[in-house]
Amino acid sequence: MDVLKNAELQGFYGIEAIVCSPAMRETLRQAQRAARSSAAVLITGETGSGKEIIARAVHSYSLRCARPWVDVNCAALPDHLMESELFGYEKGAFSGADCTKQGMFEMADGGTLFLDEIGELEPRMQVKLLRVLDGGPYYRLGGVRKVSVDVRIVAATNCDLEAATHNGRFRHDLFHRLDQIHIRVPPLRERADAIAPLAEHFLQRFDPSLHFTNRALDLLCHYDWPGNVRQLRNVVTKAAAAAEGDTIEVGDLPEPLQSARKPIQSQTPEPSGLNLDAMERRMIEQAIAQTRGPEEAANRLGISRRTLSRKMHAYQMEEQASA
Repeated sequence: MDVLKNAELQGFYGIEAIVCSPAMRETLRQAQRAARSSAAVLITGETGSGKEIIARAVHSYSLRCARPWVDVNCAALPDHLMESELFGYEKGAFSGADCTKQGMFEMADGGTLFLDEIGELEPRMQVKLLRVLDGGPYYRLGGVRKVSVDVRIVAATNCDLEAATHNGRFRHDLFHRLDQIHIRVPPLRERADAIAPLAEHFLQRFDPSLHFTNRALDLLCHYDWPGNVRQLRNVVTKAAAAAEGDTIEVGDLPEPLQSARKPIQSQTPEPSGLNLDAMERRMIEQAIAQTRGPEEAANRLGISRRTLSRKMHAYQMEEQASA
């Protein structure tokens, strides 16, 4: 089955996006509508759900698409560096400032500035950012000349900023200034029909010669994915590195996924007290009895012929295999 046939591959400034679920298509439509104006956009969603892709889509669909795209992770920079990174500094402003440096606002002039993890911005910087967002000119660190810029702000967070305003961690006025347009990116578990195409896409990028067995792909599709798309990409990479041969089987997937899988129900009742090894042996016996050979039995079980042979040897079933 070609799980990618209904998927649409789109690129937004260096980031590829697989778009196949109705939920994600609707999110992209929201990004297109938001792109028509220069209003600030706040994108919310769980970690790893694809907020940066939507932010880049807003820029890509806008009239500013030919102008700069500048992004900064507010959680990655120490507080004492955030001001100089955003607003720049003049030569001699502090020890080590050997030359004048433009800030990210100036670098993004005419384009889009993406403030990722905006909820991590410390209070003092929230005040200064609010003034600039309201159109006010600002000084570079150590400067005496005001700087004015025309920048469209897109911010993203995995925090509940509205709740943060109530407990004093985030300014009400800054929240409402950023939340002029709000786009929520659904978590991967709410767009389960995208899991298989995404997994196949990541696998093709890692090694085009590999493919998933049906059971491995089914296990991926029924996992909850608390880490969302980022976790899925990492799992596929690990499984591809662990795979022997040209298939990724259930046993190649990380242990948390295997532990979370639901046991496959046999068509016949199982005796009480049957352990997992006995259940697996019973399933193999049934598959062999209902097919015309080990190759067809392996296909029915969703494993490779090599894996089936290894399991039959472990269960001392070689004579049944040759029968």
